[in-house]
Amino acid sequence: YLDASAAANAVKNHPITQSVTNGPVAENIKDQHAKTTSEFSNLAASRTTPATPAATGQQLTPYHSFFTSLLSWNNPRASAIAYLSVVLFIFAARYLDVLRYAMKLTWVTLAITVAAEVTGKALFSTGFTSQIRPKKYYTVSKATLDSFMGDLTEIINFFVIESQRIVFAENVFASAAAFVGAFLSYYLIKIVPFWGLTLISTSVLFLSPLIYKTNQELIDHHLKNASNMINQQTEQVKQLASHHAARATETTKQYVGEYSAKAQEMIGSRSRSVSPTITKAEPTKKENVPAYKSEDFPAAPKEEFKSVPTTESAAEGLREPSSEEEPLIAT
Repeated sequence: YLDASAAANAVKNHPITQSVTNGPVAENIKDQHAKTTSEFSNLAASRTTPATPAATGQQLTPYHSFFTSLLSWNNPRASAIAYLSVVLFIFAARYLDVLRYAMKLTWVTLAITVAAEVTGKALFSTGFTSQIRPKKYYTVSKATLDSFMGDLTEIINFFVIESQRIVFAENVFASAAAFVGAFLSYYLIKIVPFWGLTLISTSVLFLSPLIYKTNQELIDHHLKNASNMINQQTEQVKQLASHHAARATETTKQYVGEYSAKAQEMIGSRSRSVSPTITKAEPTKKENVPAYKSEDFPAAPKEEFKSVPTTESAAEGLREPSSEEEPLIAT
């Protein structure tokens, strides 16, 4: 034991070991480690509710600030480690059979624990696994579980709110970028596998802000020039459209005036040709002419009225035939 301790001290105090542990390389590693730890702490501290609410007036989730800080590369080491971790996870899911290895790890672990327990009880009457068993099994506290569920709820609401903000075009540039990404993905999915499309999307999501941040002046300059050019062209189009609209309005007014004048002339000429002349009728002189003539009445009878024979005289005339008449039957 003393010899081993002396050997360890000798190696520790050796000049080469001292140069490695206390040299510039070690100092650089320690400095980078401290900076990385500090950036991760800053990234965790950025998970606060944003002061600016959504367009609907509701408060955003703390993960809005967290992902904004992560993707804007305000903490470059933390953002780089997060990007590399996602890329490694994508490659692991593609080339490693994670589920199969998890099942293998499970049965190997159970085989070792069972064999150790059985062997220990057979040889020493005490299992080896039971010797390393904890006095109290680990449990998840209610506070930890509540904190986890709260974080899970917040991150789910983050994706739900962001999807709605993109759909309803709260930020036009973000909605346009999402449109371009969805349009390209629709065609790329036919030739690129899903894991490749996920890798491309992750790279664009992480690296686009980094490229803009490192070349912000140049990109802003070109964007400003493009914006000025678009504004100039838009102004020219507006002026040209207003000029043509004014000319069209003047021409229309001129044609309307001409046609209205012609219509009034035609209506006036027709009214003069169709209207009748009014003549005064001369009053007729009335003469003393009788209203009725004598020819209009029947002539008056000139003979005297005859008496009508009575019924008795007529019957006697029928009963006394004349003697000159011959009898109807011969005797």
